[in-house]
Amino acid sequence: MTPSFSKDPYPVGLPRLDNAGWRAEYEKVYTPNYGTRRLAFVRGEGSWVWDAGGKRYLDFLTGISVCSLGHCHPRITRAIQEQAATLVHCSNLYYIPVQVELARLLVSHSFADRVFFGNSGAEANEAAIKIARRWMRENRGPGRHGIITLEESFHGRTLATLTATGQKKVQVNFDPLLEGFKYARFDDLDSVRAMADEHTGAVMVEPILGEGGIRPLSRAFVEGIRRLCDERGMLLIFDEVQTGLGRTGTLWGYEYYGVTPDIMTIAKSLGGGLAMGAMLCTDAVGQAFAPGSHGSTMGGNALTSAAAHAYVSELIEGNWPARAAETGQYLTQRLARAIEPSRLVREIRGRGLMIGVELTEGAPDVLLACEEAGLLVNVTASQTVRLLPPLNTTREEVDQAVDILSAAILKQEV
Repeated sequence: MTPSFSKDPYPVGLPRLDNAGWRAEYEKVYTPNYGTRRLAFVRGEGSWVWDAGGKRYLDFLTGISVCSLGHCHPRITRAIQEQAATLVHCSNLYYIPVQVELARLLVSHSFADRVFFGNSGAEANEAAIKIARRWMRENRGPGRHGIITLEESFHGRTLATLTATGQKKVQVNFDPLLEGFKYARFDDLDSVRAMADEHTGAVMVEPILGEGGIRPLSRAFVEGIRRLCDERGMLLIFDEVQTGLGRTGTLWGYEYYGVTPDIMTIAKSLGGGLAMGAMLCTDAVGQAFAPGSHGSTMGGNALTSAAAHAYVSELIEGNWPARAAETGQYLTQRLARAIEPSRLVREIRGRGLMIGVELTEGAPDVLLACEEAGLLVNVTASQTVRLLPPLNTTREEVDQAVDILSAAILKQEV
């Protein structure tokens, strides 16, 4: 059921502009890297958001998997309010008790022994690259600095993580890039094996390629790269910025494969809507970060740690990963019945509530039709419609989303 929003959907203190008005103001002051958008959102509640004109939308994108328990979740909101009135920031020059408690929570529910906090997925992956290189130098010698990633992968926008990303289109005009990266073919163990040489120190993969079109790695491939890393003394890094924290139906994406990485990165939903990322690793790897070797002024500050602790606690106590697996199965089944007969649908794939619908053509038009009908999705890898609904979305909301998406696809067949 669509929530009845009891408050004025416009925040106090903002000029009362419509969507076009905010676009005009934005274009005066912001760099043009995000291009033109159509909507300006001012409120959110659960699975729903309201734009500057008062129209409401069913949010099946959740800020690109950031608000994974919906907008303004009461437990997370309360934690933010209480911490904001107590202590926001003091820097990592001092111990931050709520940060320590969050780290303990993550360690106790994962393979990891150590945690480093940053502010984003890119920072988490930057930390993973740095600690892997530093560990390899200390334990395997200075020549073992190379890292293998996958074609069509996405690991971030900093220079190191941009280099790790296996997509030339996002690297244009940022050269010279960091040396030492190679890109193996997707899900091809022989390709990884052929690229691993005396200089290779680590393999870095997303369990499911997100920006690469919601493409899950096979169990055989992941098991194979774990064996390869063990045989050749290399580290295995899992980029779980999007797959971690319940999104794929288990708390961590690696659990599906029955293998554990040496290093894992998380972000997106970690901060409960606030900007936060983390690099988790084994104790042996963690020792490579000696005092002064890495740091972050804002990473894991009191405010974001409180929000993250509330989010992760709710995720675990509410058994939301398992419930997301059930809802994801229902969503996939409903999609299959509603849209697979369409000539435009090439494949439905994903895991849990990380679903991609690959079309043969027309995905941008489907996106626009969904927006007009009140559903938020996005398009990745050119023709894949990406669905990232809240983990606590209801079946009724799933039905509404499927009805809108199927109508949008049928509209393109006419």
